[in-house]
Amino acid sequence: MADRAPFTLAVVGAGPRGVGVLERLGANAELLRDRRLEVHLIDPFPPGPGRVWRYDQSPLLRMNSMPEDVTMFTDESVTMTGPVRPGPTLLEWARKVRDGALDAEVPLDVVAELTALDSFDFPTRRLQSAYLTWFYRKVLGDLPDGIDVVEHAARAVGVDGHTVSLSDGTTVRADAVVFTVGHLDAEPDDRERELVTFAARHGLAYYPAGYTADVDYSGIAPGETVLVRGFGLAFVDLMLLLTEGRGGRFEELETGGLRYHPSGAEPVLHVGSRRGVPYHAKIGYRLRGKPLRLPRFFDAYAMDGLAGEALDFRADVWPLIAKELAWGYYSELFTGHPDRVCLDFAVFADAFADLPWDSPGMRDLVARAVPAEADRLDLDHLDRPLRGREFGTAEEFGKELREYVEADLARRADQEFSADLGAFMALLSVYSQLPVLVQKGRLDASSQVSDMDGWFHGFFSYYASGPPPRRLEELLALHEAGVVSFAGAEMRVTTDGGAFVSTSASYPGTVPARTLVEARLPGPSVTRAADGLLRQLRDAGELAEETVADPVTGALLPSGRIHTRVSDSRLLDGTGRPHPHRFAVGPHTSARSAAAFTRPRTNAASFRQNDAVAREILALVSPPS
Repeated sequence: MADRAPFTLAVVGAGPRGVGVLERLGANAELLRDRRLEVHLIDPFPPGPGRVWRYDQSPLLRMNSMPEDVTMFTDESVTMTGPVRPGPTLLEWARKVRDGALDAEVPLDVVAELTALDSFDFPTRRLQSAYLTWFYRKVLGDLPDGIDVVEHAARAVGVDGHTVSLSDGTTVRADAVVFTVGHLDAEPDDRERELVTFAARHGLAYYPAGYTADVDYSGIAPGETVLVRGFGLAFVDLMLLLTEGRGGRFEELETGGLRYHPSGAEPVLHVGSRRGVPYHAKIGYRLRGKPLRLPRFFDAYAMDGLAGEALDFRADVWPLIAKELAWGYYSELFTGHPDRVCLDFAVFADAFADLPWDSPGMRDLVARAVPAEADRLDLDHLDRPLRGREFGTAEEFGKELREYVEADLARRADQEFSADLGAFMALLSVYSQLPVLVQKGRLDASSQVSDMDGWFHGFFSYYASGPPPRRLEELLALHEAGVVSFAGAEMRVTTDGGAFVSTSASYPGTVPARTLVEARLPGPSVTRAADGLLRQLRDAGELAEETVADPVTGALLPSGRIHTRVSDSRLLDGTGRPHPHRFAVGPHTSARSAAAFTRPRTNAASFRQNDAVAREILALVSPPS
């Protein structure tokens, strides 16, 4: 190996995905043969955690995953060509470090948390940072002699041929480049730019969509009313940073629940969204019934059986998905709670399989088999729980929403409702099948972008990717203390009289404010990419925004994602040609891999993609003879 110049690979982005690719390079190193590989990790943030999971952020911020559901290691479930390299989940890692079975440098601030960590806890992002740092160091230690790693604590600002320019003025010569991108930061869209201009003209404050932990909210004054659009995870982070993060304190009550003691530095957050309710709390129990058989009704075979050239996601695909969710729900209800049903599960399952979703026959079957209406799955109500409901005053609505949140917390903590977990597991299965549907190229273009990438992704996040229960308890305490008020469903913000004005469909009246916050991450958009490197490549025609072709008309609709060839993650240029030595992986590429951490034993798409791209790179290093 010493006689030949090493093959150099630039990995732009050294967070969990970038280090995951590095791990797969090491696992597949037998493909190197007689040439060395020099990997340059380029990221201004620490390798392993990267930007989002860096240790240097508020200790108040937590994951929305339990530690047993987070792993950085492949297992026997992953269908890939390369070898499996198993390793501990976050929970197993914490226990091994605690017991002295693993050597890891853990910051003092998280030692107590690590020591007490349990299955149903929600770790701080700082503890996850320690796990990711250990994972990176383990990957380095496991690399064979033929692979070297060079770290660059800088940002990649340009790529010209084989030269990558960095923000510190240095350059890296790269035979190949892999962009391990997460969520793309984006400049404001047309409507947001109008609001930016309006705010500047009237001396107001407007915060466009962005990663909450990186936004400076210090300009928000104590006591001022702040309109917040978005009731998901970004809002939860905002809520904590502007309350407890400003010196307030939560007190555990002997009767249960929390009381909030304000510091006086908090603003008043007036929050709403289209649904008008927060994301569902994460479920705090396990299945009681038999193991679920998933996928059952939504797999490649079922997709192939759909009739029509251009499929409408809502009309054609959603019935299969809904049937899959109901299958997961009722499988657990029947096998975990047989006292609440009137049919043998085998009889129910046979009849259920033969009936179209939401047909009169299926509704009759469920009514006969599940006597309590509260035990029946109602996906329409689940998606829009406030649809058609109006209240006379903000106070009446606030009381209703409190009861809704309290009921959600009770349900997510009580194993009597474990059928909800069956639906949750089915939803995860569905989400993992969606890339297969996209690759078949049969979806109507506008339906794919608006219904699948838009509505369904939002429904998935709302039901399956919500906050820890504690966060909703804190929300209730903040509402009781007058620090949070609820705007309602179909929240609308207009500009009137030099102020932002909020209204909603839930109750009459308006709320004016000088500050408006978009509590959400920006959607994928190559066109509005904030990153200078992506803009440079886009403007040079070397990186393109994916367009979705309608299978009948051939019309193209932009999806916002980085255009890649799904089979090998190669970057496609403006003419659709794959680049021979540039790759991109991440949720905002054509592969649409999940942005969340991988759950063990789920054949995760991110692991499969990491393995495939690593083997493509190694084939460039040492081409097959």
